[in-house]
Amino acid sequence: QLQLVESGGGSVQPGGSLRLSCAASGSTLDSYAIAWFRQAPGKEREALLCDSWHGGLAYYVDSVEGRFIFSRDNAKNTANLQMNNLKPEDTGIYYCAAAGRGCYYDNFRAYDYRGQGTQVTVSS
Repeated sequence: QLQLVESGGGSVQPGGSLRLSCAASGSTLDSYAIAWFRQAPGKEREALLCDSWHGGLAYYVDSVEGRFIFSRDNAKNTANLQMNNLKPEDTGIYYCAAAGRGCYYDNFRAYDYRGQGTQVTVSS
């Protein structure tokens, strides 16, 4: 059983950066596909990206590619999301999710394990 806990959220001004972390316990993340989702206020949750060993890293939202950098730290058993040049439209709750069989695009509930989310607010 895998447990996921996101951290690193907070409030930042436009143009700033945050680094989110998805810490896993109960098993190692390196055998799972990892996705990051975002739910903006008043909007549906959307998948930002997913990384899997057989599919590689895929970005699903054009506006974050080039600004959001995904990485894994197997030693710490975490998956990270470095977010740069943040914009007000990046405001939302950010979730990580893991699946043993690969990526499920934006089907959040299809992932085997899901975190509780961390709030990111970008405002001047």
